Amino acid sequence: MPPADKRQIPAGPPAVQQLRTNSVGLAGVVFMALATAAPITAMTGNLPVIVGGGNGVHAPAGFLFVTLVLTVFTIGYVAMARHITTAGAFYGFISHGLGRVVGMASGLLAVLAYVVFEASIVGIFAYFAEQTFAAEFGVHWPWQVFALAMLAVTAVLSYFHLEVASKVLGVFLIGEVVMLLLLAGSVLAHGGGPGGLHLGTLNPSGAFAGVNAGVGLFFCFWSWIGFESTAMYGEESRNPKRIIPRATLLAVLALGLLYTFVTWMVLSGNGPTEAVATAAGSSPLDLFLRPAQTYLGHWAVTAFQWLMCTSAFACGLAFHQCAARYLYAIGREGFLHPALGRTHPRHGSPHIASFTQTAVALAVVGGFWATGQDPYVGLYTLTAILGTLALLVVQTLCSFSVIAYFRRNHPESRHWFRTFTAPLLGGLGMLAAIVLLVVNLDTAAGAASKIFFFKLIPWIVGAVFAGGIALALYMRARHPARYEVMGRLVVEDSQERAEEAVPATV
Repeated sequence: MPPADKRQIPAGPPAVQQLRTNSVGLAGVVFMALATAAPITAMTGNLPVIVGGGNGVHAPAGFLFVTLVLTVFTIGYVAMARHITTAGAFYGFISHGLGRVVGMASGLLAVLAYVVFEASIVGIFAYFAEQTFAAEFGVHWPWQVFALAMLAVTAVLSYFHLEVASKVLGVFLIGEVVMLLLLAGSVLAHGGGPGGLHLGTLNPSGAFAGVNAGVGLFFCFWSWIGFESTAMYGEESRNPKRIIPRATLLAVLALGLLYTFVTWMVLSGNGPTEAVATAAGSSPLDLFLRPAQTYLGHWAVTAFQWLMCTSAFACGLAFHQCAARYLYAIGREGFLHPALGRTHPRHGSPHIASFTQTAVALAVVGGFWATGQDPYVGLYTLTAILGTLALLVVQTLCSFSVIAYFRRNHPESRHWFRTFTAPLLGGLGMLAAIVLLVVNLDTAAGAASKIFFFKLIPWIVGAVFAGGIALALYMRARHPARYEVMGRLVVEDSQERAEEAVPATV
């Protein structure tokens, strides 16, 4: 296997070690993105909240609306991905569109989001695994055992090149999607549950109806978190200018169709009124387990329990890959610590950034453990809200960066819809999602809103963004050569230059 590539960068860091190219194809990138979104975890974790305290019987309409918003956002996102290929994704895109200062601030926010997302998913994995092992084997191990085991296995898998992780994720992803489709298909085959198929739940106008449409739509957005991770694998994919745009659109549309169909069938299988009562009750997972028992049999209930564990594990592994690549992208430019920018001489993986991410995730998990927090209510919920808020800010800035970028570059690619209207609408949609989250923050957090960490969430996001701006301004004033490299390291055949000269190439 060839060693990682090293090439000199004038006026910047002494050398850049490149990720292993041609590691994954279209299917591998799509698997990584879908696994990050974790369909069965998104459904079992978010749908009870959407149905019980959000859009109610109109939950399928909520998913249809969010599918539309994210598709529009993705059109602009992939227009830029056709010209810029970088492991930093948002960091590189925003640096090219809105400048290095905003780019660095956004890059640190993205790092924050993906770093805490892994810890968040470790929490829900430990919660699911603790319950499953108790139910299936009568084993009552503390949740910390499962959390530490997941962190260790993730660290080992991430040490090797991306193909290893993508294959593991592919197996788990196929299992969870098949299970969701079996459940939904069995309900459809029986003509629905009480009262039939209830087509009225798909009426698009219902997206803004229900007990609290703001909470419902926010949790719908939350269900897609991770789809945008496709761009991070551009440097390691085959023919990234074709694969990354296709993979991103496929991920958005596939998730939208899956979520809408499954939600519709779950509501129909339970009966809309009964579904709302179940989702708001003491056993919200019965929203899935009851129709699984009725239409498929007890084996399906057991399968659901195990797949919730494997889905959460796959999601955490995918988020780990995202976080490691952001740390690598910033590290190879000489920020934070240059060692983060090193790659493994044989596997071409960002192994130092990966182990650093494991250490950070362990520290976050340990902090919640030390303060006696519940893995679901505390660790999962609060860190997920923190990461989602940070990422929504970055996605909003990314939409507007597309408009700015194409105003200055590539006149042959400018298009009234793809490079202006779509990113504008996508950015406005993301702004609306941020408002929904902030306005309904207490409701979204539920019982976790009483924890002190909850009150710090907006301040943490603001402090990290401000810190990124301060770092960029400091580098511009004191280290202008390194400032020129900021957010501009892209693979050679996709190198893009803004109006000023860009000295760095990889």
